[in-house]
Amino acid sequence: MNTPNALKLIAACALLSCTTALFAQHGRPAGEVPTASPYAGQHTRGIKALSEAQTADLLAGKGMEQAKAAELNGYPGPMHVLELAGPLALSAAQTEASEALMTRHKAEARDMGARLVQAERDLDAAFAGKKIDAAQLETLTQQIGVLQAQLRASHLRTHLQQTRLLTAPQVALYAELRGYATTSGASTPASHSAH
Repeated sequence: MNTPNALKLIAACALLSCTTALFAQHGRPAGEVPTASPYAGQHTRGIKALSEAQTADLLAGKGMEQAKAAELNGYPGPMHVLELAGPLALSAAQTEASEALMTRHKAEARDMGARLVQAERDLDAAFAGKKIDAAQLETLTQQIGVLQAQLRASHLRTHLQQTRLLTAPQVALYAELRGYATTSGASTPASHSAH
């Protein structure tokens, strides 16, 4: 093959490679008008990173699946324990302690949720105002990260505290009632207090 033909072949292969890569990257042929982003409509949110439901859940102190690591590994939470008080045969002392735990936790979670919502609002406002820089970005995202970690720890810690209020048979029954028991039996934490 002579040099001019070889160069044409190389150029054609490079062009084909770029076109193929562009098509693969965007999932549409070159020149096709892109479809709407899955984010379409979210630009009108008060806080772009949070839906209205997420904001409401944070402000209400809801769990938002923050305690799954505990819940699905044999550490019940107070809300569902209280819902199952009858089948679990909670004693009066267990019921009272679970209610107190739930009240304390909800207050803490609502406070933390409000601070997290405000931190997300501050980040959103910094971007919306076109006045954010790298240092402010670092500060705001670090603050959000710390608040998220504290909120999750609060939810998980509450499950630890609730589990200590129950007996091992109650924890096993809780797992069964919630649909977590396996054919070999429910996984339960090693130690519980007996009430």
